[in-house]
Amino acid sequence: MTAEFWQPVFLSLQVAVISSVIVFAAGLLLARRRAREHGKASVLLETFYLLPLVLPPSVTGFLLIVIFGRNSPVGQGIEWIFNQPVMFTWWAAVIASAVVAFPLMYQSAKTGFEAIDKDIEDAARVDGADEKTVFRKISLPLAGKAIMAGGILSFARALGEFGATLMFAGNIPGKTQTIPTAVYVAIDSGEMAMAWMWVGTMVAISFIMLLLVHFIRK
Repeated sequence: MTAEFWQPVFLSLQVAVISSVIVFAAGLLLARRRAREHGKASVLLETFYLLPLVLPPSVTGFLLIVIFGRNSPVGQGIEWIFNQPVMFTWWAAVIASAVVAFPLMYQSAKTGFEAIDKDIEDAARVDGADEKTVFRKISLPLAGKAIMAGGILSFARALGEFGATLMFAGNIPGKTQTIPTAVYVAIDSGEMAMAWMWVGTMVAISFIMLLLVHFIRK
């Protein structure tokens, strides 16, 4: 296979891995906090966290452009620090993938934490364990299956992100072109053989990811 085929594959994996690390850490911490808090503010925050699940990709991409574009304070700050805008770079693809993948990690981790018997955590506290120890030695192991499933699903979602990435990162071959955007261009230009190879790669990876989730949950 040619470099033309492998470049979007490697970039997609790179983007998915980095965004998954970000999503895993953020989803874990926020899910733990929300699992222990209940109230109107908590409901509003959780609704905000889950918005990318239901928003059209074009809307997500538009909001990312507004937040991180060159006319925004955030975008100007990034450009001042790194001497270049974040839009139309592979980091923009990382941000877009992380945003759309976060709800899967968050929801799965929160479900795992809520399923923990609180008496077990309280018993550890009574025995002298601080909150960090309870989280590390009690909560994480007990919610481990849900957390691992969320991590795998969020990775698969990040790998397949298309709409927001196309708007925010663009489709620059060798720079921001991921598998989903490469498939779109290949079909549009009639390169069906290349499109099939990328599609087959995505189907195979996604199938393996779902199988892992199935075995973890069993």
